[in-house]
Amino acid sequence: MHASPYGTSVKGFRDGAGPRFVRMDPLLVLATIGLLACSIYAIASATKGDIEGSPNFFVYRQAAYAGVGLIFMFILSRVDYSRFREWQAGLYVGMLAAIVVVFAVGTAARGSRRAIDLGFFSFQTSELGKVLLILTLSAFAVDRMRRLGDRETTSRLVLLALVPAMLVIAQPDLGSGLVYIAIATATLFVAGTHWTHFAALGGLAAVAIVVVLVAAPAAGVEVLKPYQMDRLTAFVNPTENPAEQGYQQAQSLVAIGAGGKTGRGDAATQTKLDFLPEHHTDFIFSVVGEEFGFMGAALVLSLFALLIWRCLRILTMAKNLYGSLIAGGVTAMLMFQIFVNVGMTVGIMPITGVTLPLMSYGGSSVIVTLMALGLMQSIHAQAREMALTKGRDIAL
Repeated sequence: MHASPYGTSVKGFRDGAGPRFVRMDPLLVLATIGLLACSIYAIASATKGDIEGSPNFFVYRQAAYAGVGLIFMFILSRVDYSRFREWQAGLYVGMLAAIVVVFAVGTAARGSRRAIDLGFFSFQTSELGKVLLILTLSAFAVDRMRRLGDRETTSRLVLLALVPAMLVIAQPDLGSGLVYIAIATATLFVAGTHWTHFAALGGLAAVAIVVVLVAAPAAGVEVLKPYQMDRLTAFVNPTENPAEQGYQQAQSLVAIGAGGKTGRGDAATQTKLDFLPEHHTDFIFSVVGEEFGFMGAALVLSLFALLIWRCLRILTMAKNLYGSLIAGGVTAMLMFQIFVNVGMTVGIMPITGVTLPLMSYGGSSVIVTLMALGLMQSIHAQAREMALTKGRDIAL
């Protein structure tokens, strides 16, 4: 019998006796709760004048989304993640069905059809698709473990990711589609795909970009929506038309620059006077930069750094390849979204509509991100339990 560092025996873990939730990674929980708290505080400050007569409209909803998401996170942390491997076909078909059904019954907003109106909130199926894609691609890679170096395995895995990615981009939701591709790339990397495969995929990606941005428009074929092309044009040449295509990024840079060391608080004119667009969703980091300054932005980025570090740590301690692949997919999903969202607010990335995980307002994004972190907690818990069963422990 080996004692747990938490004071509960290994037998207690196996038999379900004792508080199983203490197997969760405490630092990952700390980063998660900290980011949710920062989100609610920033949204409360940014949106109190947005809805007349209801200053806490967005705050209450974000808190409710966080509460529901934390429940899902806790439930998934107690589920054996390996079971999802057995359901890979059903999960993949369900993911495609959920994305396709949006085209039929989804609500149209600002020229796109991305979500299903459930009454109490709009459910964006492409968000759930991120987690389902991670589970299914990881399962496919494990099933072909002995042929991971084959070009056929790589091409099939990429195809499995491209189908839902193209459907999501057609909604249009370019940002989520790019996240799908990032997940597939991470899965290939963790699975040990040969570098020549990545080189070939990089070449194909370069050709695709040239076709979409140059060849297709020259031939009169519209692959991207006009507003998406405007955003890319504004990123390449932000000073060409700052009052139109470059307006969002220009206002974001002004807001962050005006924040200084400690922020402007209630004097944050870019946020309070609505110069900063989508200040509670896509540009929430700009709100943090203006209202709370460098100190607030550094706090948020530090919490994200802690979150990513713990995810990478869980990747290395997973008890099997399936766990490592899931952890790699979740880590890539988070890292890609953080880099792209923060990057677009400071002008180093184009605006693609990618949300900032756990910070941006939105039920689908918050709940699904917490579900993904629940899977990470499940991987962590089972890795520690296996180590304790073998008479050793895993250092944090």
